[in-house]
Amino acid sequence: MQKIAQILIDQSHRQAWSIDADKAKELNPGNPQDSGYSKLVASAEASGFGVRSHQSGTFSKESLSGVDVLVIPHASEDDWEKTLGEGSPKLTSDEISVVKDFVNAGGGLVVLGESEQPKYGNNFSELTEQFGIKIANATVQDSENNFKGVATWVLADLKKSFEFDLGFKVEQTAFYRSGVLEIKDGSDAQVIATSSSAATPSEAALVAATNFGKGRVVVLADSDIFGDDSIDELDNKNFWINIASWVSGGKAAALAQTKKDPSWAATDPSWLKLAAAVEAIKPMQIKDGSIDSTQHDLAEANKQIGFVLEAITELTPRFSHQVDYLTQVKKDIQAWADGGFKVPDFYDSLELFRPDLKRENNVENLAVFAMYTQNGNPNRNLEAVITNTFWPDWLAEKEQVYQNSAFVPIEFVAFTSGYDTFSAVFFPETVATRELAKFYWGGIFCDREAARFRMVTRAAQKLLFLPLPPDAERVVNDQYLAQETYVLWDLIHDRTHSKGDLPFDPFMIKQRMPFWMYALEELRCDLSTFRETFVLDEQGERLGKYIRYAILFDRLFRFPITGPRVRNYDGLGGQIIFSYLHRHGGLKWTDNKLTFDWDLVNEQIVALCGEVESLYHDGIDRSRVAQWMASYDFVSDLVQPHPASTWAKGPDALPVEGELKEMVNAVLDDEFPLNVFFDTLNRNLQDVIASTKGVTA
Repeated sequence: MQKIAQILIDQSHRQAWSIDADKAKELNPGNPQDSGYSKLVASAEASGFGVRSHQSGTFSKESLSGVDVLVIPHASEDDWEKTLGEGSPKLTSDEISVVKDFVNAGGGLVVLGESEQPKYGNNFSELTEQFGIKIANATVQDSENNFKGVATWVLADLKKSFEFDLGFKVEQTAFYRSGVLEIKDGSDAQVIATSSSAATPSEAALVAATNFGKGRVVVLADSDIFGDDSIDELDNKNFWINIASWVSGGKAAALAQTKKDPSWAATDPSWLKLAAAVEAIKPMQIKDGSIDSTQHDLAEANKQIGFVLEAITELTPRFSHQVDYLTQVKKDIQAWADGGFKVPDFYDSLELFRPDLKRENNVENLAVFAMYTQNGNPNRNLEAVITNTFWPDWLAEKEQVYQNSAFVPIEFVAFTSGYDTFSAVFFPETVATRELAKFYWGGIFCDREAARFRMVTRAAQKLLFLPLPPDAERVVNDQYLAQETYVLWDLIHDRTHSKGDLPFDPFMIKQRMPFWMYALEELRCDLSTFRETFVLDEQGERLGKYIRYAILFDRLFRFPITGPRVRNYDGLGGQIIFSYLHRHGGLKWTDNKLTFDWDLVNEQIVALCGEVESLYHDGIDRSRVAQWMASYDFVSDLVQPHPASTWAKGPDALPVEGELKEMVNAVLDDEFPLNVFFDTLNRNLQDVIASTKGVTA
């Protein structure tokens, strides 16, 4: 699994801090932790960063190649501090230009200054002033708001930004003999932390952050805050990880709306022939896939079938592992034409279409079937799609833990119009067959899942003035990371359908139920996955935190306002989460601004998971109808039912003595309408939702 970003820590400009514990001991034999940054490195690596040092020489374009974040710790002339003894504490003008260009191109920069900055003989302020931030000559003291009773160990006041949240899970930080920063006139830099009003100097900037070009810069007026003797105190370590995460995200943010290059199929004559013929046949078909000879010219249909068969033959060498399937699908297509285009039957070729047997990264598969597309085209029309299997080595290893032999994450290479829709799945049950086939696989288009999550979340964040924690912002901006996140989420989610106390599973047992039963099953699997991410965290799996954000934001921002308000079970799951968090204080929506208490969110999602599981467990001892009613009570306690609801009136108003379908028929299409929050979201984000149609990456 790739690293979040590559951090380069400068050790070549007479730094007074070493990332090597042995060298720190040489610098300060009596207290090596006061000269060491080894814990800073370890915490970054534990959070998924790659870290290396710049040991000698000046900064150049070559030395910063492949680097995402440059960290420049405090440096000094040897008269004032014991240093590593390498290089000069003064950056050359060329080095300053190189670093400025590095940031402008999307790099991240962290500069750690000191109190009484000028005396040390470095010119770091000359660098930071390029970004509108000056490291001033001062030492902050605070006799009231300090750490451990030391007046120069000041406690910072953290400031909130609506653009980003460097204070994520940071209640308190201490600065040890800190200097101060000054924001230059006209600068866009934001102050992130200040001294208190009782300090001298009062309310002075201790940390500032800014965007510059495509990159990001954070300057701190203290370097001890992340030293080995201080980083574990209060929330200093979380503050460092937030800073590293945010500055490393500039490049991803700059590339957030970049589209990937068109695939080979975009200009391939055989694919274009196939797609054109499929689109010519499709308007002739009715819902069951047949063509009415009284309404359409079958000679024209046969002509187009000829083009389809030619194109498949021409494409077969590119898909040599699919020879058996492609041979059979041509027979099925020809049989459909020879039979007068009655209801199509792709049973035999479906049996041979087995992407699950070659789950290898970047394996492409061609599929041609008469099929409907879920959340897309409801008719069993002829469709063609080329998929690319997303199966990196790390995912293959995870599948050995969360075993699901049918799970096949895929990306779009090319598709016909049935997938130019909101559909993000490819399931065998959508294919037209003479009888129910055995299902060996299920395809999830992780590129579409990730892309629309990113688009909707980004829009919701702006609408709701929601400051995103750095990790949340990263997964919203980074398409590849979002895809990694989604495939692991889906892998764990899908296997959960068959785990736990399961009196029934509406997706395994084909039966008609009130739509909130489907909502609870999907919700149960997502909440269980959310809880499982803490196990992933303990194992050192970096995707756990991103999965939590994806579940929360997709469920809250996209699901409830996507699709019609007709028994929208996916939307109802998000409505339940919102109401539960709002009731218990995990989120607040005040002054049209949405905020989360992140510690409470985690606790409450896990608690909600427990309540849903209890509902399932107790349902084992209930009749089917009684479980439907208990589930209705559970949902309606959180989400207000429609005023005209029959179910809300209780069992006396329901046909409990009749057939089950009468109970289901009593459910309103919009049994649980959107609340005011979701109505606001719906009115403002509908254009964004519409723009996700047919999106890939």
